[in-house]
Amino acid sequence: MTGSNAVGRESVPQFGGVPVHKRLQDAAVALERAVMVRLVERLPVYGTLSAEHLGGDIAKQVTRGIRSFAVVLRTGELPGQAEAAAIRESSARRADEGVPLEAVVGAYHLGAEECASQVFSAAGPGDLGDVLLVQRQLLAYLRLVSCEVAAGYVQERQTALSDEQVALQSLLSRLLEGGSPQAAADRAGIHLPPCYLVLSISVGPHPDELVPGMNHSVAARRKLRRLRNELQRQTRGVPLTVLSGDGGLVLVPYETPAGDFGRADRDRLSRLVQQLGRVCGAELVAAATAAAPEGVAQAARLAGEVREVAEASGRGPGLYLLDDVLLEYQLSRPGPARDGLAALLGPLDARPELLVTLRVFLACSLDRRRAAARLQIHPNTVDYRLRKATEFTGLDAARGADALTLRAALAAHDAVRPGGPDVG
Repeated sequence: MTGSNAVGRESVPQFGGVPVHKRLQDAAVALERAVMVRLVERLPVYGTLSAEHLGGDIAKQVTRGIRSFAVVLRTGELPGQAEAAAIRESSARRADEGVPLEAVVGAYHLGAEECASQVFSAAGPGDLGDVLLVQRQLLAYLRLVSCEVAAGYVQERQTALSDEQVALQSLLSRLLEGGSPQAAADRAGIHLPPCYLVLSISVGPHPDELVPGMNHSVAARRKLRRLRNELQRQTRGVPLTVLSGDGGLVLVPYETPAGDFGRADRDRLSRLVQQLGRVCGAELVAAATAAAPEGVAQAARLAGEVREVAEASGRGPGLYLLDDVLLEYQLSRPGPARDGLAALLGPLDARPELLVTLRVFLACSLDRRRAAARLQIHPNTVDYRLRKATEFTGLDAARGADALTLRAALAAHDAVRPGGPDVG
């Protein structure tokens, strides 16, 4: 929108025999005062600025805008590159000051309204052609100004956001490396909380990601954007994330020290996980640990291990802490006992349907009908598969002692052979 573009007219517009640009120039001082008053009255954000700021840079830009439009009226040419650059620079300063974009654009429109009110009041019945010409020139000027304001504002915000993201990612990296993150927090302008809730999250697919012909990458990005936005909305402070379409890591700043994390905190976090899942439209499996900033690195490793154990043991969506998977977690640690337990299920490796049925039967509290419904097979088929599993392993899932052994064997089997069959 830069450059010298004619807005089209045959002569300099006049009202009552006086050139319109002359009327505008003569009224410039009074117009500036009127525009400044309207800015404060109609756009409250300007009322929060200091008197020095309003009377300095803001007033200067108002005067510049009035004179710039007077030149358009005199020459019939839209502002060139130099004037357009000045508009972008001014808009960038407003962005840096935190003035909303709609207020910056609105200020130019309020100024245009005052200018129009001033000059049109002098128009008479014989000036209709010039009135229409001035209106066309005003609209063309506002179109150019709006584009330049938006360009300058967005460029400044992108630069600022990029700098902020670099600082936040630096802080996140330092937290995950271990040691003191204070220097990185200072650079990011963040006050370190007493505690971070460290969540390892697995994000299931949104229904749109499963529709044939749908752009699945767009659906996944939309899902992730909703998750991030809701996380920010529900969190006090700045959450730090490393997320992709299928999950990742989230650090939630928390004011309760890690050692005081209790039942009420767990319930609050569980509700957060449920809300995130509802908003993004996908099932979430999340494991969490609480840690002081210096302990985030170890907490992140633990949270990831707990989530893997929870998923491998067939648990559904929701929040899990270490206490929820103590047995499975311990049995998944390396050692001869783990290898021995895993070997008990070795005969089922060639019959994955038996292993899946056994896993679901145990997850359904030994209820064959619930297991059949989850597997979408007949209950008699469940019975048949369980009998075959007993033949291969010598362990009967319906017997209490054997059921405990099989649960332990499944945990060990999942640790030794990760990426086992999906239990549905």
